[in-house]
Amino acid sequence: MVYLIVVAHPDDEVLGAGATMYKLAQDGHSVNVCILSGEVNARNNRPSLDELNIDVNSSLKLLGVEKVIKGDFPNIEFNTEPHLKLVQFIEKTIIDTKAEVVFTHHPADLNNDHLHTSLACQAAVRLFQRRPDLKPIKELLFMEVLSATDWALNKTVHQFNPNTYIEVGEQAIDKKIEALAQYRGVMRNYPHPRSSEALKGLALYRGGQAGMNYAEAFESVFRRGL
Repeated sequence: MVYLIVVAHPDDEVLGAGATMYKLAQDGHSVNVCILSGEVNARNNRPSLDELNIDVNSSLKLLGVEKVIKGDFPNIEFNTEPHLKLVQFIEKTIIDTKAEVVFTHHPADLNNDHLHTSLACQAAVRLFQRRPDLKPIKELLFMEVLSATDWALNKTVHQFNPNTYIEVGEQAIDKKIEALAQYRGVMRNYPHPRSSEALKGLALYRGGQAGMNYAEAFESVFRRGL
């Protein structure tokens, strides 16, 4: 199976699905990542671009990712970009990776770039309906990204409502935390949501909801077949 994780910024992929990515790669599946704002120029205390590229590669190598596709969309300004450009970039990535299952942001996330990534991804996964030569997407899932999904304060929109739980085990959670730590300046001390304690605590909580030994939770919003 070929999996594609589409995110707005570097580190979103690890926060949202790092342990699942590691588990899938260990099980022999192809895992690929698309980062729309590969340079995140507006990020506070961002390392140099060369350092950031090293961090991305180090992090995703730990998780067993095969391909990393980076865009140059402006950080915290996705709302200024034509929606079609975002959609077409994701469509090309789906074609290039031959993705069968796609993970992306929840559209209720506090971060505005996450919203536009999600909307563009929802449009892009329909590409097979216009291109009969392409293999149809089997499933689209929304992730929860700590420090963004948990701050979805606008209750007039549909909130993250997990209905799919993937048991990953403690080793995969530890690998997720190790991968996130490759990003300089991203981890914080507890009780910040990007702390190792919060990340492990969420995995315990999601696992407890589903009777699993550590889990990551997702919202499946489109699925073909059983």
